[in-house]
Amino acid sequence: MHNHPIKIKGARQNNLKGLDLEIPLNQITVVTGVSGSGKSSLAFDTLYAEGQRRYVETFSPYARQFMERMDRPQVDAIEGIPPAIAIDRKDPVRTSRSTVGTMTEITDYVKLLYARLGQLYCKKCGKRVVPETPEHVWQKLKKLPAGSEVIVTFPYPYPNAGVSVEQVCMELGSMGFTRIYHNGRILSLEEWQPRKERTIHVVADRLRMGRPDHLRIVDSVEQGFRFGGGKIDVWVGDKKRLSFSRGLECARCNITYHTPLPNLFSFNSPIGACETCRGFGRNIDIDQDLIIPDTSLSLEQGAIKPWGDGQKLRMEFGDLMDFCRKEKISTDIPFRQLTKTQKKKIIDGTSSYYGIRGFFQWLETKTYKMHVRVFLSRYRSYTICHDCNGTRFKEEPLLYRLGKYTIGQVYAMNVQETGDFFRALKVPPKDEASRLVLEEVNNRLRYLKDVGLGYLTLDRQSRTLSGGEVQRVALASALGSSLVSTLYVLDEPSIGLHPRDSH
Repeated sequence: MHNHPIKIKGARQNNLKGLDLEIPLNQITVVTGVSGSGKSSLAFDTLYAEGQRRYVETFSPYARQFMERMDRPQVDAIEGIPPAIAIDRKDPVRTSRSTVGTMTEITDYVKLLYARLGQLYCKKCGKRVVPETPEHVWQKLKKLPAGSEVIVTFPYPYPNAGVSVEQVCMELGSMGFTRIYHNGRILSLEEWQPRKERTIHVVADRLRMGRPDHLRIVDSVEQGFRFGGGKIDVWVGDKKRLSFSRGLECARCNITYHTPLPNLFSFNSPIGACETCRGFGRNIDIDQDLIIPDTSLSLEQGAIKPWGDGQKLRMEFGDLMDFCRKEKISTDIPFRQLTKTQKKKIIDGTSSYYGIRGFFQWLETKTYKMHVRVFLSRYRSYTICHDCNGTRFKEEPLLYRLGKYTIGQVYAMNVQETGDFFRALKVPPKDEASRLVLEEVNNRLRYLKDVGLGYLTLDRQSRTLSGGEVQRVALASALGSSLVSTLYVLDEPSIGLHPRDSH
Protein backbone atom coordinates (compact mmCIF):
# COMPACT_ATOMS: atom_id res chain seq x y z
CA MET A 1 0.00 0.00 0.00
CA HIS A 2 1.43 3.38 -1.04
CA ASN A 3 1.81 5.96 1.75
CA HIS A 4 1.53 9.60 0.71
CA PRO A 5 4.07 11.85 2.47
CA ILE A 6 3.35 14.89 4.61
CA LYS A 7 3.71 17.92 2.30
CA ILE A 8 4.67 21.29 3.74
CA LYS A 9 4.55 24.41 1.56
CA GLY A 10 5.73 27.89 2.50
CA ALA A 11 6.50 27.37 6.21
CA ARG A 12 7.30 30.77 7.73
CA GLN A 13 6.94 30.08 11.43
CA ASN A 14 9.50 32.00 13.56
CA ASN A 15 12.81 31.92 11.66
CA LEU A 16 11.72 29.58 8.84
CA LYS A 17 11.94 31.31 5.44
CA GLY A 18 9.25 29.87 3.12
CA LEU A 19 10.34 26.24 3.63
CA ASP A 20 8.95 23.54 1.27
CA LEU A 21 9.56 19.84 2.03
CA GLU A 22 8.03 16.35 2.12
CA ILE A 23 8.28 14.02 5.15
CA PRO A 24 7.62 10.28 4.57
CA LEU A 25 5.12 8.48 6.80
CA ASN A 26 5.83 5.25 8.73
CA GLN A 27 9.51 6.15 9.03
CA ILE A 28 11.76 7.88 11.54
CA THR A 29 12.73 11.32 10.27
CA VAL A 30 15.53 13.18 12.08
CA VAL A 31 15.68 16.97 11.92
CA THR A 32 19.23 18.26 12.49
CA GLY A 33 20.96 21.61 12.31
CA VAL A 34 22.86 24.18 14.30
CA SER A 35 21.27 26.12 17.13
CA GLY A 36 18.75 28.65 15.84
CA SER A 37 18.32 26.96 12.46
CA GLY A 38 14.60 26.35 13.05
CA LYS A 39 14.44 22.67 14.10
CA SER A 40 11.85 23.24 16.86
CA SER A 41 9.99 25.76 14.73
CA LEU A 42 9.50 23.09 12.08
CA ALA A 43 8.84 20.09 14.32
CA PHE A 44 6.79 21.61 17.16
CA ASP A 45 5.50 25.01 16.10
CA THR A 46 4.54 23.89 12.58
CA LEU A 47 4.04 20.11 12.29
CA TYR A 48 2.77 19.34 15.80
CA ALA A 49 0.75 22.56 16.09
CA GLU A 50 -1.16 21.86 12.87
CA GLY A 51 -1.70 18.16 13.61
CA GLN A 52 -2.98 18.89 17.11
CA ARG A 53 -5.14 21.80 15.93
CA ARG A 54 -6.88 19.72 13.26
CA TYR A 55 -7.51 16.85 15.69
CA VAL A 56 -9.00 19.17 18.35
CA GLU A 57 -11.32 20.72 15.77
CA THR A 58 -12.99 17.33 15.25
CA PHE A 59 -14.49 17.61 18.76
CA SER A 60 -17.66 19.47 19.66
CA PRO A 61 -17.41 23.12 20.79
CA TYR A 62 -18.28 22.01 24.33
CA ALA A 63 -15.39 19.52 24.46
CA ARG A 64 -12.90 21.92 22.85
CA GLN A 65 -13.22 24.41 25.70
CA PHE A 66 -11.51 21.92 28.04
CA MET A 67 -8.62 21.11 25.69
CA GLU A 68 -5.36 22.90 25.04
CA ARG A 69 -5.48 24.65 21.68
CA MET A 70 -2.54 25.90 19.67
CA ASP A 71 -2.42 28.79 17.21
CA ARG A 72 -2.50 28.08 13.49
CA PRO A 73 1.12 28.02 12.22
CA GLN A 74 2.33 30.44 9.54
CA VAL A 75 2.39 28.11 6.54
CA ASP A 76 0.77 28.13 3.12
CA ALA A 77 -0.39 24.51 3.22
CA ILE A 78 0.17 21.18 5.00
CA GLU A 79 -1.23 18.00 3.44
CA GLY A 80 -1.47 14.43 4.72
CA ILE A 81 -0.71 15.14 8.39
CA PRO A 82 -2.07 12.61 10.95
CA PRO A 83 -3.06 13.44 14.57
CA ALA A 84 0.11 14.45 16.45
CA ILE A 85 1.53 13.78 19.91
CA ALA A 86 4.40 15.91 21.26
CA ILE A 87 6.89 14.41 23.71
CA ASP A 88 8.89 17.37 24.95
CA ARG A 89 11.66 17.10 27.53
CA LYS A 90 11.16 20.77 28.43
CA ASP A 91 7.64 20.17 29.76
CA PRO A 92 8.02 20.55 33.55
CA VAL A 93 6.22 18.35 36.08
CA ARG A 94 5.06 20.67 38.86
CA THR A 95 2.97 18.46 41.14
CA SER A 96 4.44 16.29 43.89
CA ARG A 97 1.67 13.75 43.30
CA SER A 98 3.02 12.78 39.89
CA THR A 99 5.16 9.63 39.86
CA VAL A 100 6.59 7.33 37.22
CA GLY A 101 3.59 5.06 37.82
CA THR A 102 0.98 7.79 37.36
CA MET A 103 2.70 9.27 34.28
CA THR A 104 2.61 5.89 32.51
CA GLU A 105 -0.88 5.08 33.94
CA ILE A 106 0.52 1.84 35.41
CA THR A 107 -0.98 2.75 38.80
CA ASP A 108 -4.45 2.96 37.21
CA TYR A 109 -4.18 -0.68 36.17
CA VAL A 110 -2.39 -1.96 39.29
CA LYS A 111 -5.17 -0.63 41.54
CA LEU A 112 -7.69 -2.62 39.46
CA LEU A 113 -5.62 -5.78 39.91
CA TYR A 114 -5.45 -5.33 43.68
CA ALA A 115 -9.20 -4.62 43.87
CA ARG A 116 -9.98 -7.81 41.89
CA LEU A 117 -7.23 -10.24 42.94
CA GLY A 118 -5.78 -8.81 46.17
CA GLN A 119 -5.91 -11.08 49.21
CA LEU A 120 -6.78 -9.41 52.53
CA TYR A 121 -4.88 -10.33 55.71
CA CYS A 122 -6.10 -9.32 59.17
CA LYS A 123 -4.05 -6.53 60.74
CA LYS A 124 -4.29 -8.15 64.18
CA CYS A 125 -3.90 -11.92 63.74
CA GLY A 126 -2.29 -11.85 60.27
CA LYS A 127 -4.56 -14.56 58.86
CA ARG A 128 -6.31 -14.30 55.52
CA VAL A 129 -9.79 -12.72 55.57
CA VAL A 130 -12.33 -14.09 53.08
CA PRO A 131 -16.15 -13.90 52.99
CA GLU A 132 -17.35 -17.31 54.21
CA THR A 133 -20.33 -19.17 52.76
CA PRO A 134 -22.34 -22.07 54.22
CA GLU A 135 -20.45 -24.38 51.88
CA HIS A 136 -17.16 -23.03 53.22
CA VAL A 137 -18.33 -23.78 56.79
CA TRP A 138 -19.28 -27.33 55.74
CA GLN A 139 -15.82 -27.94 54.25
CA LYS A 140 -14.31 -27.23 57.66
CA LEU A 141 -16.86 -29.19 59.70
CA LYS A 142 -16.85 -32.34 57.58
CA LYS A 143 -13.29 -33.05 58.75
CA LEU A 144 -14.54 -33.53 62.33
CA PRO A 145 -14.68 -37.10 63.68
CA ALA A 146 -18.02 -38.88 63.32
CA GLY A 147 -20.17 -38.44 66.42
CA SER A 148 -18.74 -35.03 67.35
CA GLU A 149 -21.35 -32.77 68.94
CA VAL A 150 -21.81 -29.53 66.97
CA ILE A 151 -23.85 -26.53 68.11
CA VAL A 152 -24.54 -23.73 65.60
CA THR A 153 -25.34 -20.36 67.20
CA PHE A 154 -25.74 -16.79 66.02
CA PRO A 155 -25.09 -13.61 68.07
CA TYR A 156 -28.05 -11.58 69.29
CA PRO A 157 -27.28 -8.19 70.91
CA TYR A 158 -28.45 -7.65 74.48
CA PRO A 159 -29.21 -5.45 76.28
CA ASN A 160 -30.94 -3.13 73.85
CA ALA A 161 -32.13 0.28 75.00
CA GLY A 162 -35.66 0.03 76.38
CA VAL A 163 -36.01 -3.72 75.66
CA SER A 164 -36.88 -6.04 78.54
CA VAL A 165 -35.98 -9.71 78.96
CA GLU A 166 -39.58 -10.69 78.26
CA GLN A 167 -39.56 -8.80 74.98
CA VAL A 168 -36.29 -10.49 73.92
CA CYS A 169 -37.73 -13.92 74.72
CA MET A 170 -40.94 -13.10 72.85
CA GLU A 171 -39.05 -11.85 69.77
CA LEU A 172 -36.76 -14.90 69.64
CA GLY A 173 -39.70 -17.23 70.23
CA SER A 174 -41.64 -15.64 67.37
CA MET A 175 -38.69 -16.49 65.06
CA GLY A 176 -38.72 -20.10 66.25
CA PHE A 177 -35.69 -20.03 68.57
CA THR A 178 -36.14 -21.23 72.14
CA ARG A 179 -32.59 -22.03 73.34
CA ILE A 180 -29.36 -20.13 74.05
CA TYR A 181 -25.80 -21.31 74.61
CA HIS A 182 -24.11 -20.02 77.79
CA ASN A 183 -20.90 -21.18 79.53
CA GLY A 184 -20.87 -24.56 77.79
CA ARG A 185 -24.54 -25.29 78.50
CA ILE A 186 -27.72 -25.06 76.46
CA LEU A 187 -30.46 -23.21 78.32
CA SER A 188 -34.06 -22.61 77.46
CA LEU A 189 -35.22 -19.00 77.30
CA GLU A 190 -37.16 -19.57 80.52
CA GLU A 191 -33.97 -20.65 82.33
CA TRP A 192 -31.90 -17.73 81.03
CA GLN A 193 -30.97 -15.13 83.62
CA PRO A 194 -29.26 -12.07 82.04
CA ARG A 195 -25.96 -11.04 83.57
CA LYS A 196 -23.18 -8.79 82.27
CA GLU A 197 -22.94 -10.34 78.81
CA ARG A 198 -23.51 -8.00 75.85
CA THR A 199 -24.30 -10.73 73.32
CA ILE A 200 -26.58 -13.77 73.53
CA HIS A 201 -25.58 -16.88 71.59
CA VAL A 202 -28.90 -18.16 70.21
CA VAL A 203 -28.91 -21.84 69.21
CA ALA A 204 -29.84 -22.35 65.55
CA ASP A 205 -29.16 -26.13 65.55
CA ARG A 206 -27.59 -28.94 67.57
CA LEU A 207 -26.47 -32.22 66.04
CA ARG A 208 -23.86 -34.94 65.99
CA MET A 209 -21.67 -35.28 62.94
CA GLY A 210 -22.50 -38.13 60.59
CA ARG A 211 -22.52 -38.82 56.87
CA PRO A 212 -25.92 -37.39 55.83
CA ASP A 213 -25.43 -34.04 57.61
CA HIS A 214 -24.42 -31.87 54.62
CA LEU A 215 -27.83 -30.40 53.76
CA ARG A 216 -28.82 -29.95 57.39
CA ILE A 217 -25.62 -28.08 58.32
CA VAL A 218 -25.75 -25.86 55.23
CA ASP A 219 -29.39 -25.01 56.00
CA SER A 220 -28.65 -24.26 59.68
CA VAL A 221 -25.61 -22.12 58.80
CA GLU A 222 -27.61 -20.17 56.22
CA GLN A 223 -30.31 -19.56 58.82
CA GLY A 224 -27.70 -18.43 61.38
CA PHE A 225 -26.14 -16.01 58.90
CA ARG A 226 -29.57 -14.54 58.14
CA PHE A 227 -30.57 -13.89 61.74
CA GLY A 228 -27.06 -13.15 63.06
CA GLY A 229 -26.26 -10.31 60.70
CA GLY A 230 -23.80 -12.40 58.69
CA LYS A 231 -22.04 -13.94 61.75
CA ILE A 232 -22.26 -17.36 63.36
CA ASP A 233 -20.32 -19.46 65.88
CA VAL A 234 -19.90 -23.22 65.76
CA TRP A 235 -19.16 -24.91 69.11
CA VAL A 236 -17.46 -28.29 68.95
CA GLY A 237 -17.42 -30.19 72.25
CA ASP A 238 -16.98 -28.15 75.42
CA LYS A 239 -14.10 -25.84 74.46
CA LYS A 240 -13.55 -25.48 70.71
CA ARG A 241 -15.20 -22.45 69.09
CA LEU A 242 -15.16 -21.67 65.37
CA SER A 243 -16.28 -18.21 64.25
CA PHE A 244 -17.41 -17.41 60.71
CA SER A 245 -18.47 -14.22 58.93
CA ARG A 246 -20.27 -13.84 55.62
CA GLY A 247 -18.92 -10.29 55.22
CA LEU A 248 -15.36 -9.05 54.77
CA GLU A 249 -14.58 -9.48 58.44
CA CYS A 250 -12.09 -11.36 60.57
CA ALA A 251 -14.42 -13.43 62.74
CA ARG A 252 -11.59 -14.24 65.18
CA CYS A 253 -10.70 -10.60 65.90
CA ASN A 254 -14.16 -9.11 65.18
CA ILE A 255 -12.65 -6.52 62.81
CA THR A 256 -14.65 -5.40 59.76
CA TYR A 257 -12.94 -4.23 56.56
CA HIS A 258 -14.19 -2.14 53.64
CA THR A 259 -15.06 -3.60 50.26
CA PRO A 260 -11.88 -3.36 48.10
CA LEU A 261 -12.85 -0.61 45.65
CA PRO A 262 -10.19 0.48 43.11
CA ASN A 263 -9.86 3.92 44.73
CA LEU A 264 -8.85 2.22 47.99
CA PHE A 265 -5.55 1.48 46.22
CA SER A 266 -4.98 5.02 44.94
CA PHE A 267 -2.92 7.57 46.90
CA ASN A 268 -4.58 10.32 44.86
CA SER A 269 -7.98 9.43 46.32
CA PRO A 270 -9.08 10.36 49.87
CA ILE A 271 -10.33 6.77 50.23
CA GLY A 272 -6.84 5.29 49.99
CA ALA A 273 -4.47 8.17 50.76
CA CYS A 274 -2.68 8.35 54.11
CA GLU A 275 -4.57 10.84 56.28
CA THR A 276 -1.40 12.23 57.87
CA CYS A 277 0.51 13.15 54.70
CA ARG A 278 -2.59 13.20 52.43
CA GLY A 279 -0.96 10.90 49.90
CA PHE A 280 2.31 12.81 49.45
CA GLY A 281 4.45 10.38 51.46
CA ARG A 282 6.25 13.23 53.24
CA ASN A 283 5.47 15.87 55.85
CA ILE A 284 7.00 19.28 56.53
CA ASP A 285 8.37 19.32 60.08
CA ILE A 286 11.03 21.11 62.09
CA ASP A 287 14.56 19.91 61.32
CA GLN A 288 16.52 19.38 64.52
CA ASP A 289 19.85 19.57 62.64
CA LEU A 290 18.92 23.06 61.42
CA ILE A 291 17.68 24.22 64.82
CA ILE A 292 20.71 22.81 66.71
CA PRO A 293 23.44 22.81 64.02
CA ASP A 294 26.38 22.67 66.44
CA THR A 295 25.90 20.33 69.41
CA SER A 296 29.33 21.27 70.80
CA LEU A 297 27.86 24.60 71.93
CA SER A 298 26.15 24.95 75.28
CA LEU A 299 22.68 26.40 75.76
CA GLU A 300 24.26 29.62 77.10
CA GLN A 301 26.42 29.86 73.96
CA GLY A 302 23.35 29.66 71.71
CA ALA A 303 23.15 25.95 70.80
CA ILE A 304 19.49 26.55 69.86
CA LYS A 305 20.07 28.75 66.83
CA PRO A 306 16.62 30.44 66.46
CA TRP A 307 16.77 31.59 70.10
CA GLY A 308 20.41 32.74 70.08
CA ASP A 309 22.42 33.41 73.24
CA GLY A 310 22.11 35.82 76.15
CA GLN A 311 23.39 38.79 74.15
CA LYS A 312 20.33 38.82 71.82
CA LEU A 313 17.92 39.11 74.76
CA ARG A 314 15.21 36.96 73.17
CA MET A 315 12.29 36.11 75.41
CA GLU A 316 12.50 32.41 74.42
CA PHE A 317 16.14 32.29 75.58
CA GLY A 318 15.16 33.74 78.96
CA ASP A 319 12.32 31.21 79.33
CA LEU A 320 14.79 28.43 78.49
CA MET A 321 17.24 29.55 81.18
CA ASP A 322 14.45 29.75 83.79
CA PHE A 323 13.24 26.28 82.84
CA CYS A 324 16.77 24.79 83.04
CA ARG A 325 17.29 26.29 86.51
CA LYS A 326 14.03 24.72 87.75
CA GLU A 327 14.85 21.34 86.21
CA LYS A 328 18.54 21.56 87.26
CA ILE A 329 19.75 21.18 83.65
CA SER A 330 23.30 22.40 83.07
CA THR A 331 23.45 25.29 80.62
CA ASP A 332 27.24 25.58 80.42
CA ILE A 333 28.12 22.16 78.99
CA PRO A 334 27.92 21.09 75.31
CA PHE A 335 24.37 20.20 74.26
CA ARG A 336 25.50 16.73 73.19
CA GLN A 337 26.46 15.91 76.78
CA LEU A 338 22.92 16.39 78.10
CA THR A 339 20.95 13.24 78.90
CA LYS A 340 18.24 11.96 76.55
CA THR A 341 15.58 12.94 79.09
CA GLN A 342 16.92 16.48 79.35
CA LYS A 343 17.09 16.86 75.56
CA LYS A 344 13.54 15.56 75.22
CA LYS A 345 12.24 18.11 77.74
CA ILE A 346 13.97 20.97 75.90
CA ILE A 347 12.81 19.85 72.45
CA ASP A 348 9.29 18.52 73.15
CA GLY A 349 8.53 20.61 76.22
CA THR A 350 6.62 19.68 79.37
CA SER A 351 3.25 20.52 80.89
CA SER A 352 4.69 23.81 82.19
CA TYR A 353 7.15 24.66 79.38
CA TYR A 354 6.47 24.93 75.64
CA GLY A 355 9.87 23.72 74.39
CA ILE A 356 11.21 24.02 70.86
CA ARG A 357 8.31 22.13 69.30
CA GLY A 358 5.71 24.20 71.14
CA PHE A 359 7.44 27.39 69.99
CA PHE A 360 7.25 26.36 66.33
CA GLN A 361 3.65 25.19 66.72
CA TRP A 362 2.81 28.68 68.01
CA LEU A 363 4.55 30.20 64.99
CA GLU A 364 2.39 28.04 62.70
CA THR A 365 -0.61 30.08 63.87
CA LYS A 366 1.11 33.28 62.64
CA THR A 367 1.93 32.18 59.09
CA TYR A 368 -0.28 34.93 57.65
CA LYS A 369 2.75 37.17 58.30
CA MET A 370 5.43 37.10 55.62
CA HIS A 371 8.42 37.35 57.99
CA VAL A 372 7.10 34.38 60.02
CA ARG A 373 6.87 32.21 56.89
CA VAL A 374 10.43 33.18 55.96
CA PHE A 375 11.62 32.40 59.50
CA LEU A 376 9.91 28.98 59.50
CA SER A 377 11.40 28.04 56.13
CA ARG A 378 14.90 28.26 57.64
CA TYR A 379 14.24 25.52 60.18
CA ARG A 380 11.88 23.11 58.43
CA SER A 381 12.45 20.26 56.01
CA TYR A 382 10.61 17.33 54.47
CA THR A 383 10.53 14.11 56.49
CA ILE A 384 9.17 10.67 55.60
CA CYS A 385 5.62 10.28 56.92
CA HIS A 386 5.84 8.16 60.07
CA ASP A 387 2.32 6.73 59.61
CA CYS A 388 2.68 5.31 56.07
CA ASN A 389 6.52 5.15 55.96
CA GLY A 390 6.48 6.94 52.61
CA THR A 391 4.12 4.50 50.85
CA ARG A 392 1.39 7.25 50.69
CA PHE A 393 -1.38 4.75 51.59
CA LYS A 394 -3.63 4.23 54.59
CA GLU A 395 -3.21 1.13 56.69
CA GLU A 396 -6.03 -0.87 55.07
CA PRO A 397 -4.78 -0.89 51.43
CA LEU A 398 -1.45 -2.21 52.72
CA LEU A 399 -3.22 -5.25 54.23
CA TYR A 400 -3.95 -6.58 50.72
CA ARG A 401 -1.36 -8.66 48.89
CA LEU A 402 -0.79 -9.95 45.39
CA GLY A 403 1.43 -12.95 45.85
CA LYS A 404 3.47 -11.88 48.86
CA TYR A 405 3.69 -8.14 48.11
CA THR A 406 1.55 -5.19 49.20
CA ILE A 407 0.88 -2.37 46.74
CA GLY A 408 3.40 -0.16 48.55
CA GLN A 409 6.12 -2.80 48.14
CA VAL A 410 5.31 -3.20 44.43
CA TYR A 411 5.63 0.56 43.82
CA ALA A 412 8.96 0.59 45.70
CA MET A 413 10.47 -1.97 43.29
CA ASN A 414 12.33 -0.83 40.21
CA VAL A 415 10.82 -1.41 36.77
CA GLN A 416 12.93 -4.52 36.14
CA GLU A 417 11.83 -6.21 39.40
CA THR A 418 8.19 -5.12 38.98
CA GLY A 419 8.16 -6.58 35.45
CA ASP A 420 9.47 -9.93 36.73
CA PHE A 421 6.79 -9.96 39.44
CA PHE A 422 3.83 -9.24 37.15
CA ARG A 423 5.01 -11.66 34.45
CA ALA A 424 5.01 -14.44 37.06
CA LEU A 425 1.59 -13.43 38.47
CA LYS A 426 -1.13 -16.02 37.85
CA VAL A 427 -4.68 -14.98 36.97
CA PRO A 428 -7.70 -17.29 37.45
CA PRO A 429 -8.46 -19.03 34.11
CA LYS A 430 -11.97 -17.59 33.71
CA ASP A 431 -11.11 -14.03 34.79
CA GLU A 432 -10.72 -12.44 31.37
CA ALA A 433 -10.94 -8.86 32.71
CA SER A 434 -7.99 -9.35 35.07
CA ARG A 435 -5.97 -10.94 32.28
CA LEU A 436 -6.48 -7.89 30.04
CA VAL A 437 -5.52 -5.51 32.87
CA LEU A 438 -2.38 -7.56 33.59
CA GLU A 439 -1.41 -7.39 29.90
CA GLU A 440 -1.63 -3.59 30.00
CA VAL A 441 0.65 -3.46 33.05
CA ASN A 442 3.21 -5.79 31.44
CA ASN A 443 3.17 -3.84 28.16
CA ARG A 444 3.88 -0.51 29.82
CA LEU A 445 6.59 -1.97 32.05
CA ARG A 446 8.22 -3.47 28.96
CA TYR A 447 8.24 -0.10 27.18
CA LEU A 448 9.84 1.54 30.24
CA LYS A 449 12.54 -1.11 30.23
CA ASP A 450 13.04 -0.82 26.45
CA VAL A 451 13.70 2.93 26.64
CA GLY A 452 16.40 2.34 29.28
CA LEU A 453 14.48 3.15 32.47
CA GLY A 454 14.57 -0.26 34.14
CA TYR A 455 16.33 1.27 37.16
CA LEU A 456 13.48 3.67 38.11
CA THR A 457 10.92 2.79 40.79
CA LEU A 458 7.22 3.35 40.15
CA ASP A 459 6.89 5.60 43.21
CA ARG A 460 9.72 7.91 42.06
CA GLN A 461 8.50 11.50 41.93
CA SER A 462 8.36 12.83 38.37
CA ARG A 463 9.78 16.20 39.40
CA THR A 464 13.02 14.47 40.48
CA LEU A 465 13.65 13.00 37.01
CA SER A 466 16.07 14.50 34.52
CA GLY A 467 14.75 16.05 31.29
CA GLY A 468 15.71 12.98 29.28
CA GLU A 469 14.08 10.64 31.79
CA VAL A 470 10.83 12.63 31.77
CA GLN A 471 10.73 12.49 27.98
CA ARG A 472 11.38 8.74 27.87
CA VAL A 473 8.70 8.09 30.51
CA ALA A 474 6.26 10.12 28.40
CA LEU A 475 7.35 8.14 25.32
CA ALA A 476 6.73 4.84 27.11
CA SER A 477 3.28 6.10 28.14
CA ALA A 478 2.44 7.08 24.55
CA LEU A 479 3.66 3.78 23.13
CA GLY A 480 1.73 1.88 25.78
CA SER A 481 -1.53 3.43 24.60
CA SER A 482 -1.20 1.42 21.34
CA LEU A 483 -2.28 4.29 19.07
CA VAL A 484 -1.98 3.77 15.30
CA SER A 485 -1.57 6.26 12.42
CA THR A 486 -0.17 8.84 14.83
CA LEU A 487 2.62 11.38 14.35
CA TYR A 488 5.07 11.40 17.27
CA VAL A 489 7.20 14.54 17.60
CA LEU A 490 10.15 14.12 20.00
CA ASP A 491 12.53 16.80 21.22
CA GLU A 492 16.11 15.48 21.41
CA PRO A 493 15.07 11.99 22.60
CA SER A 494 18.64 10.75 23.13
CA ILE A 495 19.26 13.29 25.92
CA GLY A 496 20.20 11.45 29.13
CA LEU A 497 20.70 8.08 27.43
CA HIS A 498 23.81 5.98 27.90
CA PRO A 499 25.65 5.70 24.55
CA ARG A 500 24.83 1.99 24.39
CA ASP A 501 21.11 2.83 24.44
CA SER A 502 21.15 5.55 21.79
CA HIS A 503 20.10 3.14 19.03
